[in-house]
Amino acid sequence: MSLPEKAFPVSWDQFHRDARALAWRLADNGRTWKAIVCITRGGLVPAAIVCRELNIRLIETVCVASYHTYDTQGEMYVLKGITEELKANEGEGILIIDDLTDTGRTAAIVRAMLPKAHFAAVYAKPQGRPQVDTFVTEVSQDTWIYFPWDMGFTYQEPIAKGSRG
Repeated sequence: MSLPEKAFPVSWDQFHRDARALAWRLADNGRTWKAIVCITRGGLVPAAIVCRELNIRLIETVCVASYHTYDTQGEMYVLKGITEELKANEGEGILIIDDLTDTGRTAAIVRAMLPKAHFAAVYAKPQGRPQVDTFVTEVSQDTWIYFPWDMGFTYQEPIAKGSRG
């Protein structure tokens, strides 16, 4: 598999630094967060880093599927919603975390569930940027980000799809 013309491969070390930079930005805004809602699956890793750095113990997931093949975003499905307790007061005091806001479609769905929450992503693309309150790095819309959990020496199919090595 060849890389697209505008590829942005991110190592584990770089992603960890960028997620910590996101935590610094969130800490600098002076707010205290009741909980984190991470958008799975991409938001799991940055949420783990941010919750540690900001000492947030209550972590919830919202499961939205949009990439049904590796590189093509399709119809949006909410596989698991957010608890009613966290949706109280329209999500005020809640921090939403994701790895990337790309087109903004996933972010818009989650924002509709928690309109007063603060949305933070490690990376943002121009189309998704209006949906995010805090981010670390902006990349062009036509750049494909290769996250460390997707990479080996070459692209690695998920084990569940039959690849064993």
